[in-house]
Amino acid sequence: MLSDRTMGKSFSIPQPGPLDAQRGETFSALVALMQRLLGPEGCPWDREQSIESLRGYLLEETCEVLDAIDSGDRRQLQEELGDVALQIAFLSELARAENAFGPDDVMCGIVEKLVRRHPHVFADAKVDSSSEVTRNWEAIKAREKAARPLLDNIPRALPALAGAQRVSARVAIVGFDWPDAHGSRTKVTEEIAELDEALSTGDRERIEAELGDVLFARTNLARHYELDAEAALRKTTDRFRERFAHVERRVREARGDWPRDAAGKPTSGLSLGELDGYWEEAKADHP
Repeated sequence: MLSDRTMGKSFSIPQPGPLDAQRGETFSALVALMQRLLGPEGCPWDREQSIESLRGYLLEETCEVLDAIDSGDRRQLQEELGDVALQIAFLSELARAENAFGPDDVMCGIVEKLVRRHPHVFADAKVDSSSEVTRNWEAIKAREKAARPLLDNIPRALPALAGAQRVSARVAIVGFDWPDAHGSRTKVTEEIAELDEALSTGDRERIEAELGDVLFARTNLARHYELDAEAALRKTTDRFRERFAHVERRVREARGDWPRDAAGKPTSGLSLGELDGYWEEAKADHP
């Protein structure tokens, strides 16, 4: 039992059984908990939330799951998956309050979809490889969504690079693509020239548009070389973080700390030449 000693209230927490005996029954406890938190005697903060206000929390929790996967820490992954499950239960209960759907509708919907898209398991379809499973999945998905526009099921909320690469890959299916990587590379040069022209005007809206075109063209180039633009940028960012950590260590060794303003926040004050010197050390240590 989880007890609130101040209010004298409690909530029954079911304990999971051995791994090979777990069947997901404890999800109902999470649903019951959310109903309690959203009830008249529940949590004021939870009761103030809306489906829209939870959007940022869902994104953040999803990113933390990805970080846990990258870390290889399974205990952290367990915790972060619980946070995502909380968002699912929370959103489902808010939808129930709108008479839209409830948590059982969510689970039923995904189970029905998985059964439909695995005819080699739940029907008589035959497959010989995982690639054939993927082709069948995409074919079934295409039939289910045949009336929808080609780009309609690519989420707009995807990270921008990942979304751009998905969009360019989708339109390539119907032939709207360069015949080879050379055409894609030429487009990058063309877009950079247009960005340079926009920069010369000082027009911020035009600069933003042309910069977006450069980023899209480079993402498309990554696809032509079968590279993941999102992963490539993440690796570069990770290298930058690692190298800058070296710069910061050297600053602390030489100066004790960064220069700080009246509010105690780090600020400029060291010469770029000094920082560049530390950066070159970092590049040598972390190529």
